[in-house]
Amino acid sequence: MEIIKLNLNERTYPIYIGANLNKIGETLSCFNLGKKILIISNAYILSLYGKTIERSLKDAGFSVFLTCVPEGEEGKSLPQAAKLYECCLKYKLDRSSTILSLGGGVIGDLSGFVAATYLRGINFINAPTTLLSQVDASIGGKVAVNLPAGKNLVGTFYQPKFVYIDPSVLKTLSFKEIKNGMAEIVKYGMIKDAEFFSYLEENLEKIKNLNEEALNLVITRSVEIKVKVVEEDEREERGKREILNFGHTFGHALEKATNYKGYTHGEAVAIGMVIASKIACKVGIFSQESLLRLKRLLQKIGLPVEIGEIDREKAFDALYLDKKRREGKLRFLLPERIGKVILTEKVPSSLIEEIF
Repeated sequence: MEIIKLNLNERTYPIYIGANLNKIGETLSCFNLGKKILIISNAYILSLYGKTIERSLKDAGFSVFLTCVPEGEEGKSLPQAAKLYECCLKYKLDRSSTILSLGGGVIGDLSGFVAATYLRGINFINAPTTLLSQVDASIGGKVAVNLPAGKNLVGTFYQPKFVYIDPSVLKTLSFKEIKNGMAEIVKYGMIKDAEFFSYLEENLEKIKNLNEEALNLVITRSVEIKVKVVEEDEREERGKREILNFGHTFGHALEKATNYKGYTHGEAVAIGMVIASKIACKVGIFSQESLLRLKRLLQKIGLPVEIGEIDREKAFDALYLDKKRREGKLRFLLPERIGKVILTEKVPSSLIEEIF
């Protein structure tokens, strides 16, 4: 097992990579936390791992409670958060108690939001079970719920006590879920590491087949990149953390335009990265050759690189709800080369419409 520390002064915490869910009780007992644990998950994940994780925690002396939330983005809402607050009250959770998220990014975001706001904040642990959440969503402390107008519009920054990554759980995922995570992994190569991008090109089949060595390498490198960025700009106040949203401005707009049913998150981000790269080519800062490399890699993964049949006007309007806008101005992350992106406000609306 590898341990990567995310250094944030008093909020510093470890990220365990290569951990086993049946040992999480031992790990948790090393922290000075309370004895009550509420596990938030969904019915399918609990059917796979609920008994294992419950036994591990009980053997370590914890009182364990489990609750299910609906699958999908529709469950990441204020009404669902309210139901979880009632659950916390039912089990008499106090400020020493812990919420443990067992699931993907949606469950992690929702669980973290409830942990951050119940009693003004209780302990939070993240045990991500999808590739996307293991390499991205579980790390960095962004927690939120959606509003009908868009994704993650109500939220905060709230760091977990630790993140517990067991890559073996990925074997139960569909390839559709693996592709979701691969989009974020490609993003890390695009924003910070050209050599990593080349590794993905050369070892894609191993990764797709969940080869243990290749999988551990891409998870670890992705986590290392995200940790470094978060350490430099925890709350997106210095403009550095925003690079983690490469592809997401357009991707979130596509998700919103299709009511979160037309594309998975990974598919939307893949198209978003291509749109941003096409704009960068149009303004002369990114090469056509690099754009082709990006498209080729995404296509080999099985991710889309073009927008399908959607309401483009609705998607365009959704762009202006993006959280990176400042004083009404949209800011875009554009690649200068594979391994480096820049943040700019200097993208004409006419060019965005043309690319769409």
